[in-house]
Amino acid sequence: MSKQFIIKPEKCVSCRTCELMCSFEHTKKFIPSLSSVTVFDYEAAMTSAPIMCMQCEEACCLKVCPVEAISRDGQGAVVINKDKCIVCKMCVSACPLGNISFSPATKKVFKCDLCGGSPKCAEFCPSGAIQFVDPTESPDRKKAVAEHFKDVFGQEELS
Repeated sequence: MSKQFIIKPEKCVSCRTCELMCSFEHTKKFIPSLSSVTVFDYEAAMTSAPIMCMQCEEACCLKVCPVEAISRDGQGAVVINKDKCIVCKMCVSACPLGNISFSPATKKVFKCDLCGGSPKCAEFCPSGAIQFVDPTESPDRKKAVAEHFKDVFGQEELS
């Protein structure tokens, strides 16, 4: 099974290193607006969370592309073939999470391509809020969340 992102908003310190490293990897410049990851600050909840393409199994962007410019690469990443793309932006509209962007500067559509299998956002995240792991080797996230709520609400042991 291919690796996947594990996002831990509780660990995000809103440093935006992920945005800087993503933009630098793809443009050789530190331009967060050209990053495929965005850190959203939720002031009401006093938390931040990195948001990026989660490489959906049933990728709407892939299905809606009229010229088949979006496909899966050998790493399992949903990628855009810039030579085939006609910049109709249907993929931008189709993504339910809003993780495909259009750059007015380059006049191109862009999204996370997993940096060829080694995402820089995860590699350089200083707090571990973004991880790129084999899901069979990562701890059971649902159980960890349940244990957290048990601690918060003082519930008895969960089975």
